[in-house]
Amino acid sequence: MHTVWKGAISFGLVHVPVKMFTATEDKDIRFRSIHKECGTPISQQRVCEHCGRNIENDEIAKGFEYEKGKFVLFNEEELDALRPESARTIQILDFVDLTDIDPIYFEKAYYLSPDMAGSGAYGLLLEAIRQTGKIGIAKISIRSKSRLAAVRVVANCLCLETMHFPDEIRSISLVPNLPEQVTVNEKELEVAKLLIGQLSAAFEPDKYTDDYRTALLNAIEAKVSGEGIDVVTAPVNETGKVIDLMAALQASLEAAKIPTDPGKTGEKRKPAAKEKKPKKAKGTAS
Repeated sequence: MHTVWKGAISFGLVHVPVKMFTATEDKDIRFRSIHKECGTPISQQRVCEHCGRNIENDEIAKGFEYEKGKFVLFNEEELDALRPESARTIQILDFVDLTDIDPIYFEKAYYLSPDMAGSGAYGLLLEAIRQTGKIGIAKISIRSKSRLAAVRVVANCLCLETMHFPDEIRSISLVPNLPEQVTVNEKELEVAKLLIGQLSAAFEPDKYTDDYRTALLNAIEAKVSGEGIDVVTAPVNETGKVIDLMAALQASLEAAKIPTDPGKTGEKRKPAAKEKKPKKAKGTAS
């Protein structure tokens, strides 16, 4: 794997030299823009609209638009001088419980390996985090951007996950059409909870696959081989009928083979053959 960052983990006065490797990989299938007439890829050129010519990399500076059409420019030396000390240090600020962090904060995962003579300190930090059940909250700079990060243990490896800063998380109040108060039908709720219980299982990541990417790869192989592709139109529900939520829940339970009586919370229906008939009172007509 390619090293994307090199530095040290710092907690207290302890420094752990590490190398960083990307823990995930992008498997998106990317298409290029092609001129249909001749089959030539269309290049993306850097053109100055004012000068009307292509611009080389050494002619380009970084600019921030502080007003419409007005920019303040920075060169690489000025940006380097502004970078914090965390550019070469993963500075752990606190140790917290993983359950205290909402998953919305997590961004991308990286593996950390011990560097140079840091294996002893690396193993110490790894085992200390494992046995305390905590994760470290740290600051780090990667590719000229300061980031919040979580340091945790995965198997026998330290893993760093970059996180969003709180001001990067959009407020839920910006989401349209959210109900001010959630109201549900109690019977529907009980059946929904039963369905969730039936569908609950241990997380097994290997059973989840990207079906679209697989179909796309198969289509690419077919086209390379000169074969055609069958175009299938997904069926559209044109009934216009309002969905009966309880009926949908009951159908889901039947598909999951859970015999239930929604009128009796959480109780399973007994087979009809085993139900007892009420006894007749003495002296009553048959």
